[in-house]
Amino acid sequence: MAKVKTTFFCQNCGAQYSKWQGQCTSCKEWNTIAEEVLQKPEKSDWKTPSTSNSKRASRPLLINEIDASQEARMQTNDQEFNRVLGGGIVPGSLILLGGEPGIGKSTLLLQIALKLQYKTLYVSGEESQKQIKMRAERINPSSNNCYILTETKTQNIFKQIEDLEPDIVVVDSIQTLHSDYIESSSGSISQIKECTTELIKFAKETNTPVVLIGHITKDGNIAGPKILEHMVDTVLQFEGDRNHVFRILRANKNRFGSTNEIGIYEMQGSGLREVSNPSEILITKKDEELSGNAISATLEGMRPLMIEVQALVSTAVYGTPQRSATGFNAKRLNMLLAVLEKRAGFRLGAKDVFLNITGGITVDDPAIDLAVVAAILSSNEDEALPKDYCFAAEVGLSGEIRPVQRVEQRILEAEKLGFSTIFVSKYNKISLKDTEIKIQLISKIEDLVGFIV
Repeated sequence: MAKVKTTFFCQNCGAQYSKWQGQCTSCKEWNTIAEEVLQKPEKSDWKTPSTSNSKRASRPLLINEIDASQEARMQTNDQEFNRVLGGGIVPGSLILLGGEPGIGKSTLLLQIALKLQYKTLYVSGEESQKQIKMRAERINPSSNNCYILTETKTQNIFKQIEDLEPDIVVVDSIQTLHSDYIESSSGSISQIKECTTELIKFAKETNTPVVLIGHITKDGNIAGPKILEHMVDTVLQFEGDRNHVFRILRANKNRFGSTNEIGIYEMQGSGLREVSNPSEILITKKDEELSGNAISATLEGMRPLMIEVQALVSTAVYGTPQRSATGFNAKRLNMLLAVLEKRAGFRLGAKDVFLNITGGITVDDPAIDLAVVAAILSSNEDEALPKDYCFAAEVGLSGEIRPVQRVEQRILEAEKLGFSTIFVSKYNKISLKDTEIKIQLISKIEDLVGFIV
């Protein structure tokens, strides 16, 4: 009888060790190393007669001889999903979707699978067929292209795939699968690596895209080895607060498109609704004018967004003033407060300053600086800004208003949403003509103070 091979894996980062130890030297976590049984497979993981001869010859090609024509993507009926992927699903790609428990990962992929015009196999290792049917009745009662399979063993899944020959495979989730070639339990490091390797081999040899759902840890990272994210082609993150209705889909990695795009959804009783105009959820609808609110024209990937910045400036009750920012870099907030005190003469050192980006999103665009400054000044002076003002510029350390990229696209979006005036840097090169919106050019932070105070 062959000797059983075992090794030790860190359950947090996936590092491998020859013997047990208390602390993982890679991620510095304690008591995360566990023993797992290894067994080499005796035969190929995925091999069918139709695909055995489909492998490309492994020979070097001159770079000028390589065919650079783009392969046609598979379009879904979800425009937000298409945008985040870079224009649709690439045949033969492996997509990994992660997110908090209950955020809507299964709902999103089942909703997409039910609306696809391609033959789709939805494999679930977490729910029964009746449970999936109940959810499907809520989302889309009729579908002639979606097949449901409840199975966790990869060998049985591949047998069904060989009989059905689907165009797209969805797996919910990768942590529930297990292979006969590995004796570890489902969800272990070695099982996740083995199952993912088998799915990658299947996807590349048959040119069938596979979409995986992945659990995440308490730190927000995909559960399992870090190599899992390196193996797949695209890593998507489904974000949002379970207590709020809005969800954001981001691409953390994308071999076939940009990682700057986002998709926004609204959770409803009938599933997830695409939000084609994000400004409708990021700008508060209010009748009265309130101090401390300013609108910024920002960009997420290729999409312009109008977001609302809220600031509250109050006298510090306790000795040390507080600085708190939600959705904005706290260090950058401290920098802007120092610029206001040094260049504009506002004494904010003894006051609490709180900043919030509405809608629950996080913004890294430097063009939001001017709106942050305007909101802080508005709250400090208790003077409300006009509701039809918006801002798009970066603030430098010397108090200068710096230009930002693609300012014309921001101006046109502000005009489309009914804003009358937009404040931008004087150093931006703007070639727009015959616009109804007034473009206010400013060069120093003192110029902005003159419009607010």
